Amino acid sequence: MALIDLRRRIRSVDNTKQITKTMEMVAAAKIKRAQDRIEAARPYALTMMEVLENVGERVSVGQHPLLEVREKIEHTVVIPLSSDRGLCGAFNTNVIRRAEKLIKSESADGKRVSVFGVGRKGINYFKYTGNEFIGEKREISDKPTFQDAKEIAADLITRYTEKSVDKIVLVFNRFKSAMEQTVVEHVLLPIKKESVKGEVDELSANYIFEPSDDAVLDKLLPTYIEALIYRSLMESAASEHGSRRTAMKSATDNATEMIGHLTRSLNRARQALITQEISEIVGGAEALAD
Repeated sequence: MALIDLRRRIRSVDNTKQITKTMEMVAAAKIKRAQDRIEAARPYALTMMEVLENVGERVSVGQHPLLEVREKIEHTVVIPLSSDRGLCGAFNTNVIRRAEKLIKSESADGKRVSVFGVGRKGINYFKYTGNEFIGEKREISDKPTFQDAKEIAADLITRYTEKSVDKIVLVFNRFKSAMEQTVVEHVLLPIKKESVKGEVDELSANYIFEPSDDAVLDKLLPTYIEALIYRSLMESAASEHGSRRTAMKSATDNATEMIGHLTRSLNRARQALITQEISEIVGGAEALAD
């Protein structure tokens, strides 16, 4: 390879390295903010589970439409939480594979399966593979808001209470650390009374519900669904940033290694050229002397 080509290649890789390094730093900063948001929401989520557990002890299964478990599940909705942008390693691939496996499993049991897509990558994939869609949400994966969660929850709750849907499952990356994310499935509806058991060690207070347990349940359960979706969106966002940071760090390291390899090749080529020029000068001098 000519010297000019090697120098051009080194400059190109170095420019790419600067971009990946910047994206790594941005993702690291976003991870910190996402973690802070998750930690800030955790007390609210635990208190919500505490109140739900307390009121749940006073009602029977099926007393509220969101607690009703259908005898025969005919229509399942899968909600894969993916990203709107790429360059985040295996983040989207892991969610899509898990959701696809769930769809095949539910379909094999004779159930109708629909997708509620969240995130452009997942939406594009499942539309390309011909899956039925009942809804979609884009441009929220990076920084979801509680309003986004409320809009998703309102649509799903309406469908479930109208009995057009029998089961709703979330598939998302649960954030463990910047280096580790785990894909999980969570049955969103119907709400299982035992789903909140173990999340709260013990009740901190006994509640008197006014005007009635049923009235409180009518307000509490939809809010619980909204909080659960919001928490899943935040977990997914933090996992996306963590996965992107890992991918960009790997790309930066690879660029550094490639620049080193190309620099050595450049130095060898320059040495060979200098040696050739010296040989030609010495040969010319000897010819003149003769």
